[in-house]
Order: sequence, then C-alpha cells, then structure tokens
Amino acid sequence: MDNAIYAALTRQSGLMREMRTIANNIANANTTGFRREGVVFSEYMVPLDRRGETLSMANGRGRMVDLEQGGLTQTNGKYDVAIDGEGFLMVQTPQGNRLTRAGAFMPNAEGELVNPDGYQLLDDGQAPIVIPADARSVGIGTDGTVSANGNPIGQIGIFAEPDPSDLRHEAGTLFDPGGAVEPLDEGTIRQGFLEESNVDPVLEISRMVEVQRAYELGQSFLDQEDQRIRMTITSLTR
Repeated sequence: MDNAIYAALTRQSGLMREMRTIANNIANANTTGFRREGVVFSEYMVPLDRRGETLSMANGRGRMVDLEQGGLTQTNGKYDVAIDGEGFLMVQTPQGNRLTRAGAFMPNAEGELVNPDGYQLLDDGQAPIVIPADARSVGIGTDGTVSANGNPIGQIGIFAEPDPSDLRHEAGTLFDPGGAVEPLDEGTIRQGFLEESNVDPVLEISRMVEVQRAYELGQSFLDQEDQRIRMTITSLTR
C-alpha cells in the first residue's frame, strides 16, 4: 500500500474516534455531572529505510477530560449535593471505588446513601454513609458533614482531582482514577443542588462540523489516490 494512503488512513481513524467522542458529549449535554472529553492527536514517526527517512502518521488515541465546573441547579432535594469548586465525590461499585461529580442520592433499604445505579456514596474514609431509620431531619454542611436530628453521623468525602491524563471515563459519569486519591482538606458541598454537564452543545456541534469536513476531505484524497493507483496498474498491464 502507498505510504500516502497509510498516512491518510491513520488520520481518518483518529477523526472517526473524535467524531464518536463529540457525539457522546452532545448526547450527555443534559446529564448531571457529566464531563466532556476530547481526543488528543500526536505525530507517530515510522522509519522507511536505513537512510533515516521517516513517514509521519497521525495518532488520535489520546483522551482528554475537561474538568471545568458546570453550572449548579437548585433542586431543594434533601440528598442532592454538588461540589462547588474542585474535587470529586466517590462511590463504591462492583468494579471498585469510582469518582463522580453527579450528586443525586437517596437512602436504600439499609439507609445507605446511593446513586440511581445503587452505588454507595462514601465518606472521607471511603466507607458508606448511613442515614438512621429514625432520622426526622437531615442536613449537609458545606464541609460535607451529614447530620441527622441535629447530630453528626458522617462526612461526605471530597477527593482531589487526579491528573486528567490518568482519569479513565467509564459508563455514564463515573471515572476510574487510575490509582489512589487523597481527600481534599478544603472543599465546599452545596445541599439541594446538582451540577450540570459542562458540555456546550453549540461548541460541540460546530466542532462536529469541522471534523466531518476534515473527514470528507481525507476520504476524497483516498478516492483520488485509489483511482491513480488503478490507472497506473491498468497502463502497466496493457
């Protein structure tokens, strides 16, 4: 295969990956606590011969997570919480502890605060937070302290943001931190609020148009290169 086709195909592959990422961002523009993602392109050099000549190809496998905070929406939900500033909440899943900014919780049958998927919200010691069965009133302080009937029963953990390159996005709004994370000494919790997605649909749609045009241009080049090769083979075999 011609070197030009190799280079173009690697670029097309990266553009397809970026298009899927943008489509996922748009689909989650209204998902509570969602963090937009982007694709990072890098240059991949392949040696062609012993003289040191190389072929430059595009590598679009890097992922970038945008940690910019989304807007806060007041819900007045007793167990709805949002982090105002840096940090993540932590929930316990069958695959291990995961980070999230989605703060919609409710007590389960055992009194544990869980998200809509049934994953337990963890305190600063990474243990589930349990609401007593006789709790008539529940308050959550700005430092994450949870009180039932005026008595403290736990503290919602706020954990430091890992390096964005270490975060691995899983289904929905969960992230695998890629290692141990430490609690933040300072953090602000807002009870009765939820954080919106930080996706700007207008910017994502405009970026989708740019990627689509770039992909169409690359496909046009591949079609022309294929036609050139066919014409060359035909002329040589006459």
